[in-house]
Amino acid sequence: MPHRRFKTSQPIKTISTLPDLGMDAKHIKADLKSYYGHRLGMDEHCKSVHYVYEALSLAVNDRLTERWKKTYNAYRKEDCKRGYYLSMEFLMGRTLSNAMLNLGITDATSKAAYDLGLDLEELIDSEPDAGLGNGGLGRLAACFIDSCATLQLPVTGYGLRYEYGMFSQMIVNGEQVEEPDHWLRNGNIWEIQRLEYTQCIKFGGHTETHEDEHGHKRVVWVDTQDVLAVPFDTPIPGYQNGTVNTLRLWKATATEQFGLQEFNAGDYAESVAAKNGAENITMVLYPNDANENGKALRLRQQYLLASASLQDVLALWVGRHGADFSQFAEKNCFQLNDTHPSIAVAELMRLLIDIHDLQWDEAWSITQRTMAYTNHTLLPEALERWSVNLFKQLLPRLMEIIFEINAHFLAEVSAHWPGDIDRLARMSLIEEGGVQHVRMAYLAIVGSYSVNGVAELHSKLLQQGLFHDFYELWPHKFNNKTNGVTPRRWLAACNPELATLITETIGEGWLTDLTLLKKLEAFIDDKAFCERWFAVQQTAKQKLVDYNKQELGVDLNVNALFDVQVKRMHEYKRQLLNVLHVIHLYDRIKRGDITNWTDRCVLIGGKAAPGYFMAKKIIKLINNVANVINHDADVGDKLKLIFLPNYRVSAMEKICPGADLSEQISTAGKEASGTGNMKFMMNGALTIGTLDGANIEIREEVGDDNFFLFGLTEDQVESLRHHYDPVSMIQQDEDLQRVMNLLECGHFNQFEQGTFDGIIHSLKSPHDPWVTIADFRSFVDAQKRVEAAYQDKDRWTKMSIINTANSGKFSTDRTISEYNDELWKLTPVFVKK
Repeated sequence: MPHRRFKTSQPIKTISTLPDLGMDAKHIKADLKSYYGHRLGMDEHCKSVHYVYEALSLAVNDRLTERWKKTYNAYRKEDCKRGYYLSMEFLMGRTLSNAMLNLGITDATSKAAYDLGLDLEELIDSEPDAGLGNGGLGRLAACFIDSCATLQLPVTGYGLRYEYGMFSQMIVNGEQVEEPDHWLRNGNIWEIQRLEYTQCIKFGGHTETHEDEHGHKRVVWVDTQDVLAVPFDTPIPGYQNGTVNTLRLWKATATEQFGLQEFNAGDYAESVAAKNGAENITMVLYPNDANENGKALRLRQQYLLASASLQDVLALWVGRHGADFSQFAEKNCFQLNDTHPSIAVAELMRLLIDIHDLQWDEAWSITQRTMAYTNHTLLPEALERWSVNLFKQLLPRLMEIIFEINAHFLAEVSAHWPGDIDRLARMSLIEEGGVQHVRMAYLAIVGSYSVNGVAELHSKLLQQGLFHDFYELWPHKFNNKTNGVTPRRWLAACNPELATLITETIGEGWLTDLTLLKKLEAFIDDKAFCERWFAVQQTAKQKLVDYNKQELGVDLNVNALFDVQVKRMHEYKRQLLNVLHVIHLYDRIKRGDITNWTDRCVLIGGKAAPGYFMAKKIIKLINNVANVINHDADVGDKLKLIFLPNYRVSAMEKICPGADLSEQISTAGKEASGTGNMKFMMNGALTIGTLDGANIEIREEVGDDNFFLFGLTEDQVESLRHHYDPVSMIQQDEDLQRVMNLLECGHFNQFEQGTFDGIIHSLKSPHDPWVTIADFRSFVDAQKRVEAAYQDKDRWTKMSIINTANSGKFSTDRTISEYNDELWKLTPVFVKK
């Protein structure tokens, strides 16, 4: 149960008068030694890196906590408008190095470690990734809250504290095998459990209706199976500005953790059933929803996030303002990170009406003025849909509210387009058919004042396609917010040598105003600078060589072109097209077609969803092709193909600085934005890509000559679908014929007959939605342009500098500034350092 509060404020005063902690090496070293010996009880006989890492992290965390409390008090004093970022994923990665950087104590900590004979890099690498996300969506959320703190915006992140994060990926006989990622096995020193803010979440039961003393209809949700949501807070520091915001993650627990009566009766399993059932909700990131149990668990996760977070915000409001909600919309806003938390629209209505006694119209006005929705996908199948029956079973009161929202909404649609029955069916929040479904994306649109895509093309396609009916009704709601990444982690922290060169060349300031990188263009004809740039890039490549040697036992040629594609495994991202090109290069070598050859190391990494059969087959194909190529004496160092297992944030921090070529080759019109493309660009890699997602804007920034464009446009892809004939295309292209022949004859699966038949069939199918074969020739031709450019070291170096110099647009500081200026309207709050 929640802790009792102090009746006196004296303990708070005592805590707030503690002296500031020193930020120099002497004080950090002293605190590290103190924690190591006293808090952790270790001495010189301990050989575990973990305890040294933990002692150092505790020392750093103390310095965060000082600023965290000051930030909290500054927000209270200002009574400022607050923003809340709701996301099912926060792919935070490691915390220690980022905390040191943002506190400005990296050098001091490095000196303290050196004085103690410690390897700081080893300590940083010993930290497990907080892999509470699936890919770009979760990493974007992490970058966003970093930028909110750097811009000193009062924004709190809300998510779930999964016991097990994104699975660890093992490769066995070329195939993906999932292992649990128990990232909390050794605890998490960066978080603070806040039992006093525990919230009660309702499931099941039924509703009862009565009239109150004023004659108003009131609904009570009764006979529910309740679960507690316990918050764990993590500090999110801004870049050297004194601000430390909060990421609050909810853990599900039982209201009664132990059934003593069942235990005494000998039913030991039943005595802990409630505890286990509750904790299962936040046990695993994204349960497999291929069955009804998985669907129910995922809906429970989404509701727990929404309900706990909204109750938390409303409790804070009532504590400051009582029952007066007249200014609530002016003081609060919620950003829904994709469709997952869209149930917050209905839950806010429930809380305002059922718990705080507001009337429908007032509650709906507040909801529509506080909710904003970000869409992250153009794939209709990726939008959340829940069966009405499941909704009624788990969340009966929410289902009633959604039905009422839909009735009001359809009346508005009908008034706008009288008699248009087809449009009413298309726009209804309830999808009819054999089984009724709730369209959660539609609920988010109807209940929000803003709907944004995450790249210019993506936003345009949402308006023209997926949400066209809604755009016609409410064009003012729709806008674009092109994604970004934080340059603190994705340049300064992961590539310190390049960051140092940049600072020495253009001065301080670029880390909080990335547009200043544009100044680097003045040095592209400076021979000495270009030579230093090339040397830094080679050093980063050597580190990547060393990383591969350590992780995989594979030695790579540092002078080869490092051709990298790391991202979630999905057919639309077209790792398969990349493999076809690798097979083409292999075929050229075997035929002796190596005139003017460019050595190349192709690195592919990514995880496939456990139930995604085709993506897992593509991983198998990559590994089989790699096994043949890498053991062929004729090939040698001319070509290497490496699959990087267990791709994660900390791995990307090693990979990103060492890439020469960034593969962004999705089918045009399918990638919402992409953020890996931005990370690579920021670190000086050149992009080969289609006109998809943020590739378009990257190309606009760097110019046509510094981007390797290929492939059909989105319009061309759509036009082709009606007469797509991949078999004919294969017959007309000798190179492609040879590639397909090597696949079809079993050259890469000689002892596993038929294992790639599904891939071959999909490539040759006229119904292939990814039209991979159609882009093969254009891709090969673009790769030839890549080879020609790479052979000219001076030209490639200048192109690399131009890419970094023009990456300023792709900082999340710019993205968050646009969210705030146009949507949130928060006032930055200065926090004394």
